[in-house]
Amino acid sequence: MSHPGRLEKKVAIITGGGLGLGEGIARKFVHEGAKVLLFEINKTNGQKVAEFLGKDNATAFEGDVTKLDDWNSAVKNCIDQFGGLDIVVNNAGVVHNAQASYEVPESEYERIMKINVSPLYHSSKAVYPHFKQQGHGVFVNISSISAPRPRPNLVWYAGSKGAVSAVTKGLAAEYAKDGIRCNAICPVAADTGMISSVLGGTDSEEGRAVVIKGIPMGRIANAQDIGNAACFLASEEASFITGIELPVDGGRALM
Repeated sequence: MSHPGRLEKKVAIITGGGLGLGEGIARKFVHEGAKVLLFEINKTNGQKVAEFLGKDNATAFEGDVTKLDDWNSAVKNCIDQFGGLDIVVNNAGVVHNAQASYEVPESEYERIMKINVSPLYHSSKAVYPHFKQQGHGVFVNISSISAPRPRPNLVWYAGSKGAVSAVTKGLAAEYAKDGIRCNAICPVAADTGMISSVLGGTDSEEGRAVVIKGIPMGRIANAQDIGNAACFLASEEASFITGIELPVDGGRALM
C-alpha cells in the first residue's frame, strides 16, 4: 500500500530553483507530492528543471527576487496555475569570493546584502496577506552555518546570512498567531557552483580538503541534504516548530 507524500496537495514557491540547492529542494518537494513554482532569474535553468519534474508538477517563473512586483506576479502565477500557495522557500543567494574583509569591493558587499536579505522583505510583503487569509503557511529560509559561526574571509556573506536568521526568528514570533511558521536552514559549504567562491575563487581538491577537514562527518553538503531538511520543515511533521536555525553541516559548528 503506497503512502501519500509528506507534501501531498501542497504548493510551493522555490527561489533559485533552477540549479544547485534550489533544484535539490524542488526535486524533493515534487517527489513528496508538492507542486512547485521555480522563481528563477535565469529562464533557461528554470525551464530545464521544470521540464524534468513534469509540467503537471512544476512551472518556471522568470523574475528577480529583489523586486516586489516580481514577487506579486509570482504569487498570482502560482495561485492561478496550481490553485493555492502553502510554502515559500527563500533559497536564492550569492556569496563573495573568500578574501580579507577590507578588500571586498563595495559593489560586491551591496550585491550580497540585496540578493541575500531583501527577498525576505519582499516575500513577506507579497505572501503574508495570502497566508494570513487562509490561516496557515510556511517560510523556509536558507541561511548558512556561517550565521551562527562566522569565519574569517567570508564576513560580509556571514553578515547577510546572520540577517536571514534574525529576520526568520522575528517573523516566526510575529506570524505565529496567524498560523504561519518561519524556519531557517544553515548549510555548511555545499557541492554547488558557489563552492569556488567559498574556496577563494578556484574549486580544487586541495581547497575542498581544507574545508572537509573542519567537518566532523567528513564531507561537504549536497543538494539532497538540504532538500530533505526543507521538506521536513515544510511538512506537517514540523507543525509545532517555528523560529529555528537548523544546522545541516555535518557537525561543522562544533569545531
